[in-house]
Amino acid sequence: MRPTLLALLLIAAPAFSQERTHAVTPEDFASVAAITQFAVSPDGKQVAYCEARWDKADDLRKTDLWLVATDGKRSPRRLTGERANDRSPKWGVDGDAVYVLANRKRAGETKPPYDGSTQVWRVPADGDDPQPVTKVPGGVIAFDYAPLGGAIFYTVDATATDDDEFAKLRAAHPAEYGHGTRKVSEVWRLDLQSWRAEKVIAEGRYVREFAVTRDGKRVAMITAADDTVIRSEGGSRVDVWDKETGKVTPTDMTWMKTAASPYPWLESLTISPNGTRVAFCTVFDAHPAEIVVIEPTPGLIGSSSVNRLSRPEGVHIRGYGSPLRWKDDSELMFLGEKSGQVSLYSADRGNGRVVSVGNTGNGVVSGVEFSSGGSAYAALSGGEKTFAGLSIINLSMPSVSHVPIQPTEGWKLPTVEHITWTAPDGSKVGGVLELPPGYTKGDKLPLVVAIHGGPTTSSKAELNFDPHNGRLYLAAAGYAVLCPNYRGSTGYGDKFVTDLIGRENDVEVNDIIAGVQHLVKEGIADPDRVGVMGWSNGGYLTNCLITRKELPFKLKAASSGAGIVDTVAEWGFNDEPAYPVVFKKGLPWEQPDIYRKTSPTYALGNVTTPTLIHVGGGDERCPPGHSRMLYRALKENAKVPTELVVYPGEPHGLTKLSHRTAKMAWDLAWFDKYLRGGK
Repeated sequence: MRPTLLALLLIAAPAFSQERTHAVTPEDFASVAAITQFAVSPDGKQVAYCEARWDKADDLRKTDLWLVATDGKRSPRRLTGERANDRSPKWGVDGDAVYVLANRKRAGETKPPYDGSTQVWRVPADGDDPQPVTKVPGGVIAFDYAPLGGAIFYTVDATATDDDEFAKLRAAHPAEYGHGTRKVSEVWRLDLQSWRAEKVIAEGRYVREFAVTRDGKRVAMITAADDTVIRSEGGSRVDVWDKETGKVTPTDMTWMKTAASPYPWLESLTISPNGTRVAFCTVFDAHPAEIVVIEPTPGLIGSSSVNRLSRPEGVHIRGYGSPLRWKDDSELMFLGEKSGQVSLYSADRGNGRVVSVGNTGNGVVSGVEFSSGGSAYAALSGGEKTFAGLSIINLSMPSVSHVPIQPTEGWKLPTVEHITWTAPDGSKVGGVLELPPGYTKGDKLPLVVAIHGGPTTSSKAELNFDPHNGRLYLAAAGYAVLCPNYRGSTGYGDKFVTDLIGRENDVEVNDIIAGVQHLVKEGIADPDRVGVMGWSNGGYLTNCLITRKELPFKLKAASSGAGIVDTVAEWGFNDEPAYPVVFKKGLPWEQPDIYRKTSPTYALGNVTTPTLIHVGGGDERCPPGHSRMLYRALKENAKVPTELVVYPGEPHGLTKLSHRTAKMAWDLAWFDKYLRGGK
């Protein structure tokens, strides 16, 4: 009898037996690799994957393309090694090559494809040199491949000028204007036989994502008026281009009338192989994400129906959206989250059933891909004892193999587990606890509360070396680390998510405080040595905690990363103004009391906790003005020990290896001085 997919997935996890002798330090982060994307060959015998590694020379992490057989009998082969950031792999129809996006640069070259611009490349599976497919001036933005249509589809940026009474004046006086011109997209089709490229879509809208059917006869797109976040929050739609008519038809968007919020992000677009169904995630701030299925797509006989996919009880669509994949024309695969775990689910549009497929033997699945014939699967997953790796299941053999990425078998790793506690209002709250290697029960440790961002996501029960959120390197240094999934986090029921609306700087802070008290009661945390840290919304909650007048423990040190201080400024300066509008239940002049209550601004005089402040100099999501305000208040007014670290040019997340390493070094030095020092 052929083993079931679930049975195969459950035995896919690797087992490590090597003695662990290496104490982990921030410098080890440079060796951390990750599989970012992957694709299964049409015959199910090979998996191409993009492996990201850091390079101290250029201070960045870039991807190369690798290949591994699904029978598990051969070691992976590296196909590229130029640090050209190969990504978005798509298998050729015959399985003899992989198409990717990449940025290849040759010295002295000023024209594509070797000028460093983004182009589509064909990488032979036998190891021959990559060949350019596109040579577009300025580069392409994204691409998809129609193997049965013999064509590549790609997008390029274009500019649209709004024709109004001031258009000529703007043109005559160059300056930065608030509006008047927009970045939009063009979709081009490149025939791989004739090498003729033609522009097929130019609707004056920005294409954020697109997906092409295998025969190239339909293109589904998520579009918006321009490329800005404010136009995508509630202003996106799904369009379908049909080759026979040459027309673009917007899909039925009436589902938005009953959506949880008027500001959804649309993402994870996928179209069934025969083009009859389109699915995508609608991701909301403050509400659980949903999956919308449109069937049949516009242009086919009959009217389209729009359906929200049912979710199993207590299960949320993973994080800010799930990677959606059609296994065939009717079965849609997605990732569902519950209590810090993420599993693979199947939704059969034929019979309406939604069932759990499994979690690949590890607790947290982050990606899945299938061969075109369905004979092989690949899933990216990690867990409490293993870093994320690639589990490959060949159903025709059957066989299972696992491709681990991290060379960490000898590392002394923290223990990771999901725990629960009770909030003051009786609600059950969960989170992840990391304890140092060799921890002895009964030892009271200095505790760092490491708070995730979002907030409509969660910390997962997995090994994760994360400089932004304190994972692994703090526990490796001897601290207990609590990663609370406070109110507003996903994976604990819909009410748990929506309870945060209108109650920021209140209910979730109480959840976190209760988590610390739970660890004190359990004899794990020393109540006189508690620290807090976080990035983004975690930085905001760090700011909320240090401004609390009275706490049932001593908050001895803090590390605030890219944290909001004033929520009116958040609405005014951040690139996603819908976020505060949803959580505060209106605009600043409509809900001034809520904006005031949720702003740490008015309690900065309460701060006595030594606070380290990090922020990216180019952060548009949580602009550095917030961090500078916090620093000014603590340095000049409260006279509290503080340091401000602004990372030049960095966006909301730190992209350079040197900056991530610096952040970890600063965190450890800060907590060692102000937290580990004792009572």
